[in-house]
Amino acid sequence: MINNEMLKLGQERSAIRELFEQGKILKQKFGDDKVFDFSIGNPSVKAPDIVNESLVKIINNTDSIKLHGYTSAEGDINVRQAISEYLNKTYDANTDYNYIYLTVGAAAALSITLRSLVNDGDEVIVFAPFFPEYDVFIKNASAKTVIVKPDKNNFYPDFDDLKNKITDKTKAVIINSPNNPTGVFYNEDIIKKIVEVINKKNKQNSNDIYIISDEPYRELLYLDEKYPFITNYYDNSIVTYSFSKSLSLPGERVGYVLVNKNCNEASNVFKAICGAGRSLGYVCANSLFQQLIPYVLGVTSDFNIYRKNKNYLKEHLEKIGYKIINPDGAFYMFVKSPIDDAVLFKDKALKYNILVVPSNSFGINGYFRISYCVDYDTIVNSIKNFELLYNECLN
Repeated sequence: MINNEMLKLGQERSAIRELFEQGKILKQKFGDDKVFDFSIGNPSVKAPDIVNESLVKIINNTDSIKLHGYTSAEGDINVRQAISEYLNKTYDANTDYNYIYLTVGAAAALSITLRSLVNDGDEVIVFAPFFPEYDVFIKNASAKTVIVKPDKNNFYPDFDDLKNKITDKTKAVIINSPNNPTGVFYNEDIIKKIVEVINKKNKQNSNDIYIISDEPYRELLYLDEKYPFITNYYDNSIVTYSFSKSLSLPGERVGYVLVNKNCNEASNVFKAICGAGRSLGYVCANSLFQQLIPYVLGVTSDFNIYRKNKNYLKEHLEKIGYKIINPDGAFYMFVKSPIDDAVLFKDKALKYNILVVPSNSFGINGYFRISYCVDYDTIVNSIKNFELLYNECLN
């Protein structure tokens, strides 16, 4: 017999991917300009010119056998050094390249990290609303997902609920800021509150809870605030990162895991990361794109385009009557559904060729996510249909 859990995952695509595929079918039927696909976080802004320029330079100036050969399992040492130096300079993060493991994107980084930390029966806390694949990765590591509800006034974590959900089985807490799906940013005060709660529970339970900070949208921030890098606030912390969003390279799948060098038994934690990478077959990330990293550290795509999209969409949806959670970063907008059933709202939206993701996928009811990393014309042209949809929901 095959593995039934894997069969179930294969049969039931994620809600986001399912909508993305529906969008392709609708576009074939009605034309691209008549379909308003806000389903998936696929950057619509081109990668910075330095990406292609650097790739050409690397290919032309590097021995072909060396360039396309294996690197060390944890990644090229020069690349890891460059990442560490950049993080230390930018965030005063005091990182050590010996604790960086290059990965095939953030999904691999999270899978490796969870596999390295948890044992059967452990619990991992996530803050709703959360990226749906967290639950898949946690369960694949034989742990249990525990959901902390949000404060619906600001969509920060409900700290009383966090206190209640931490038990002696809690192994890790995943934070994601700016958040997918809300775009909410956890500023320094919020990070300190999370750390304070966890530290108190560590003492009560004689436990060592890890904070896993998932940061693919770290640079995509619309506020003039410093990013509170988790290693500066909590010793038992691990960062997972992807260059997919900051550089508009989602298809290239390159990222990393960073273990805080001040973590308890940091050397063993990193060895477990290496072991998990080996166990899962995630060794030696794409060599060419590893070599690209030192050229593009600190560089981003043009996020002003996303800001323009966000501002137009928010202004016009609010005029219609939609209630929006203000996004501080990323390229997502979390909107209160005019009807309580978000899945039903999603189905109604499809009649108007609008594709949005119902909030049930993110661990909370009554909202939907708009991914506004699309062409500006798509946003402008969608407003009339959003209004028709809203009016139908009220009648």
